[in-house]
Amino acid sequence: MLRSVAVLALDGMTPFEFGVVCEVFGIDRRDDGVPLVDFRICGPSAGQPLRTSVGLPVVPQRGLEGLVGADLVAVPATAERGHPPEVYAALRAAHAAGSVLLSVCSGVFTLADAGLLEGRTVATHWRHADQLAAEFPGLTVDADVLFVDEGDVVTSAGTAAGIDACLHLVRRELGSAVANAIARRMVVPPQRDGGQRQFVPQPVPACSDDSLRHLLEWVVGHLDEEHTVESLAARALLSPRTFARRFAAETGTTPVRWLTGQRVLRAQHLLEETDLSVELVARECGFAGAPLLRHHFRRAVGVSPADYRTSFRTRAA
Repeated sequence: MLRSVAVLALDGMTPFEFGVVCEVFGIDRRDDGVPLVDFRICGPSAGQPLRTSVGLPVVPQRGLEGLVGADLVAVPATAERGHPPEVYAALRAAHAAGSVLLSVCSGVFTLADAGLLEGRTVATHWRHADQLAAEFPGLTVDADVLFVDEGDVVTSAGTAAGIDACLHLVRRELGSAVANAIARRMVVPPQRDGGQRQFVPQPVPACSDDSLRHLLEWVVGHLDEEHTVESLAARALLSPRTFARRFAAETGTTPVRWLTGQRVLRAQHLLEETDLSVELVARECGFAGAPLLRHHFRRAVGVSPADYRTSFRTRAA
């Protein structure tokens, strides 16, 4: 369960990556059904301003003692290395006490400098991948993923991939409904295409074309019905060829792939929140039956619907 989050603020920290963690975990969204999190901004010394990479000062509320006991300790990207020894000691103490560690972009170097990543597979910004692998040969650096989840340590790639990693942690610990609520407020996809390792060859962006946006919203509410390119084109008052072209231009994917992705997301929600059988979940989502759901679900998520329910429903509950 995710009840408390501590952010480690350090000199040279980049404001965007810091802001991502604050946006996902630090805002009171109880009106949207999101549980309130005990959110702490911690630094080497409470009340002492820290320099960010753009000169904007950040003043931590708590000292390093605030890391210990937090369910999640987040380490945003920083342009500097060689932090005080007590910083690394505090990270090791927090992890030993049971905190999950999250690094965003180059924040992975801070965890590596603390000696917390030996033997692990990690992610970071592609520009830093070679340097990280050279400095820490005991790591496996995967430069082709948005993030890597190793249970007690989650490492993300650069910049916006931090959003994916944070929302993944929310989904993992609090369930898809909470992750979707936060994503809607942030106007980002709640989960981009990919499995547990989140390799994303083509993310699905928001649609700016009003006519298509209204169509997609309608489809999401009628996933249990049969849809074809022809039927969707007719509803959009377009020829199938024109519809497919505009759809790809707006969303970066095909209508069939987008529809399948939405059905898998709906299946994840139903598996977490209901007792429906896998067969009924398949029907509710518009798949012809459980075998087809299993095929697409495993391909997108990396595990079977039954295994997903076992892991995520317990955490959501």
